Amino acid sequence: MKTGQIVPAILALLALGACAETTITTGPEGDIATLKDVPEGVIALAAPNQDLTTVRIQPEDGCYWYRYSGPVETTYLPLRARDGRPICSRAPETAQTSG
Repeated sequence: MKTGQIVPAILALLALGACAETTITTGPEGDIATLKDVPEGVIALAAPNQDLTTVRIQPEDGCYWYRYSGPVETTYLPLRARDGRPICSRAPETAQTSG
């Protein structure tokens, strides 16, 4: 697959992922709950070695994050595509400039 074909394919997968119902809920302790069903488009985009059973959407940036359990601590990290970019459910907001 050529580079010119990869970009439209990725955009199509993101568009399909956006069609899935994603509800941000809170868990019993008031934290953000993990998604019950991760959209298939997100699964297809995600790089290997990321735990897709613990995915959630951060309300602040609209991006998917997964729980990483390291040797010292457990933390949430941005879910990344194979090319290293974060996978988001909405476009990032641009900074407002004052004139």
